[in-house]
Amino acid sequence: MIHKGILCIGVMSCACNGIAQTDSVVALEELRVNAYPSKPSLLHTASSAVLVPGEQIRDYTNQSLVPVMNSVPGVRMEERSPGSYRLSIRGSLLRSPFGIRNVKIYLDEFPLTDAGGNTYLNILHANSIRSIQLIKGPDGSMFGANTGGVILLGTGEKDSALANVSLKTGSYGLLDQQLSFRKHWKHYSLSADQAYQQSEGYRENSALRRKYLQLVQKWNYQKGEVKVLALGSQLHYETPGGLTLAQAEEDPRQARAATAVLPGASEQKAGIYNTMLFAGISNEYRFSAVFKHVIAVFGSYSDFKNPFITNFETRKEQSVGVRTFVEWGNKGTILDWKWDLGLEWQQTKSRVSNYENDWGEKGELQAADDLKVAQNFAFSQFSVLIYNRLGIEAALSLNNYQYRFRNLFPYTEEGTSRKQLDPQWMPRAGISYRIVSRLVWRASLSKGYSPPTLAEIRPSDNTIYSGLQSEYGWNYETGFRFSSLNQRWYADAVIFKFDLQNAIVRRMNDAGVEYFVNAGGTNQQGLEVQFTGELLKYRKQGFIRGLNLYSGFTWYDFSFAEYVNDQATFTGNRLTGVPDFVTVSSLKVHFPRGISLFLSYNYTDRIPLNDENSVYADSYQLLGARFSWEYRFKNKLSIQIYSGVENILDVAYSLGNDLNAAGKRYFNPAPGRTYFVGIRVGI
Repeated sequence: MIHKGILCIGVMSCACNGIAQTDSVVALEELRVNAYPSKPSLLHTASSAVLVPGEQIRDYTNQSLVPVMNSVPGVRMEERSPGSYRLSIRGSLLRSPFGIRNVKIYLDEFPLTDAGGNTYLNILHANSIRSIQLIKGPDGSMFGANTGGVILLGTGEKDSALANVSLKTGSYGLLDQQLSFRKHWKHYSLSADQAYQQSEGYRENSALRRKYLQLVQKWNYQKGEVKVLALGSQLHYETPGGLTLAQAEEDPRQARAATAVLPGASEQKAGIYNTMLFAGISNEYRFSAVFKHVIAVFGSYSDFKNPFITNFETRKEQSVGVRTFVEWGNKGTILDWKWDLGLEWQQTKSRVSNYENDWGEKGELQAADDLKVAQNFAFSQFSVLIYNRLGIEAALSLNNYQYRFRNLFPYTEEGTSRKQLDPQWMPRAGISYRIVSRLVWRASLSKGYSPPTLAEIRPSDNTIYSGLQSEYGWNYETGFRFSSLNQRWYADAVIFKFDLQNAIVRRMNDAGVEYFVNAGGTNQQGLEVQFTGELLKYRKQGFIRGLNLYSGFTWYDFSFAEYVNDQATFTGNRLTGVPDFVTVSSLKVHFPRGISLFLSYNYTDRIPLNDENSVYADSYQLLGARFSWEYRFKNKLSIQIYSGVENILDVAYSLGNDLNAAGKRYFNPAPGRTYFVGIRVGI
């Protein structure tokens, strides 16, 4: 996927004593956005693309992807308890009580997001992800239904060690073990990752257990390549539930307590059990230097259980799909052009059953339904770079979405229905222009849409909401990319405006059961800035051998437009769950003998927790440090020992809030100061 030269986009690596120094900086023209089939250069890409290399992932990541995702301007990832992920790009988390919606995610070239719009990102082990590419803002023209953006997670990188074994331990019972193997032969390569992770959690009823296995195989033949990806994950994490402000201040480690009418989270053994299998096979065949065909077939199975306060839900889900495209292109000194034409089709079947929750066990059946959703889109994209100065992009897709639900229990004659949503044309256009040698101006216009997911059509109140409409909206943005002549400095700044219609928001009834409604529209505009620099270029002498700085800044002005609910008017209120300002910075210092120090800082502004804007989560500042020593022996054996601390300032904050929560239980307190230590041995 992303080769080692991409390190100029994130925190750059340096050599240590006994380890050969590699050139970590290359021209931006060489960096390719692999999320697009045509793989355009980063410098001339009109969209807001971000490349996160493996070194930056390893520096930030302790036990999850949350810190590294939050280092990207415009991205917010939350973890209410270990394993309970939520993620948004340039938008709110209103639709995501847990999980990920309105963002399309791919694992290599295979969609991890199912046809119903949900993504089980938490099944992955963080250290199995070796590169991340993001496209911020809607891009339905190439990737189907999304209003937030697209994420491509890469499983491989070049020149990796033959085998690695790592072991990490830390506060609150953290234990993380991983074994990886990768080998390249003449026409065949194999990559295998095995991992086990456990944590007892900071709060009561917040333990995590994850078992993970991933295999990637590639066969090269005369004119093409076959790739097979397979993974299996067994995940269980407990959900402690939200607390009121008074409860969080009194004892932030407690789980949601029982009330006069409902038991507590611990008594009901609230949590998630998810066993998932995912597999895909792809083939790329190059007919000539200017014409190729790619096809990928993929499928998944999920056995999902969720004992909750009010019920016990089970889901059996099967998904299958295919993505294929052809590409013509020609690289010349005057015209460098490519044209992609293809389609993607997915189908997900889900049997959802709700039982009474008898202290963590299934009780009497309350409701059961069969749901099937299918979506497909055909897409076309043309891009051309003229005289290596003027870039033009144009893309268009036609999207179709339909779902069917069949009532099983309690059975009614009217219990079967089918709905076909109106087809959606999704255009995107972009332009870039090299003003001077290393400065490029860019602008783009795109439309996004996101239909309701199965979990929103049939939420936990066991009601089918067939009247729920799709979100859609237009995104306008413009910005600049810059890199210095010596490649030591890189900057990217963009302003955007996104007008979302039919925004889907989460509501809670008096019993704490969720449902979803369309809330009119939103006005979203903002500024995102990213900067990377080598303050001190690597050298072989001196006490400080290298000094690398990364900084990201986000400013958002998000508000509701024409939002009226139950006689209350929220028009003009700040968008729930979105902070106005976020600043993220990191500094990596390289010392002699393979010693390095990585420091990270995150400031997040206060966050409105309900649509009325009557309750806010306080702003917070997080400071982290990671100290590492690495040595490579002459026999190619390498060893790395590291330790670190997170939340050095011991700040009291909530990393994941329950928005519009019943009973004012908004807060999920995050751990205070935590420690970790680990060792990695490779050959």
